[in-house]
Amino acid sequence: MEFSEKQVQIMEAAEKLFAAKGFDGTSVRDIADTAGVNLAMISYYFGSKEKLMENMFAYRSDFFKLQLETMIRNKELPPLQKIEALIDQYVDRLMKEQCFHRIIVREQMVNYTGPISGMIQELKKQNQELIKQLILEGQKKGDFKKGIDIPFLMMTLIGTISQVITTQHYYREINGLHSMPDPDFQKLIKKKTGHHLKSIFKAILTHEV
Repeated sequence: MEFSEKQVQIMEAAEKLFAAKGFDGTSVRDIADTAGVNLAMISYYFGSKEKLMENMFAYRSDFFKLQLETMIRNKELPPLQKIEALIDQYVDRLMKEQCFHRIIVREQMVNYTGPISGMIQELKKQNQELIKQLILEGQKKGDFKKGIDIPFLMMTLIGTISQVITTQHYYREINGLHSMPDPDFQKLIKKKTGHHLKSIFKAILTHEV
């Protein structure tokens, strides 16, 4: 889905507000003020706050979905390397888009029905189905064990990255890294998270103990 520069500007402003105040706690006027546009422009481009959220989900998820699909079609990489590349993509994506991740976490905690819950559910189903294809490929080649609980594997992946994102300031302080420049710290924490998850996934998916 293609978006204009102005639409992206509005969606990114809305994303920051939704992450900080929640969907229900954010008004269309708040979004217009933060984006530096008039109220009518949001109505013109999106129609409603709900449609704005829907488009924001599409904006954030479509590119990532395309990356996963491209990797699945790669015939040169063995299944375990695809899984490791998948982990790198998830770590990089979620840490780059922490506001979007916070929206998903926040809305899952307070909303169980309605359009936002439905969008989150659909996003999870799409990603899980793509990862299922990777697991099945590895099982057919004999690289992965049978009986893998894919939903729990996904919770391990997302849950670990989520915990790192939400508690990174504690990790920084506890480990004496408070003076490290933030770009260096982000690079370090991404590397450690990726390495940790790859070790867990290899133990779960392969025949190694």
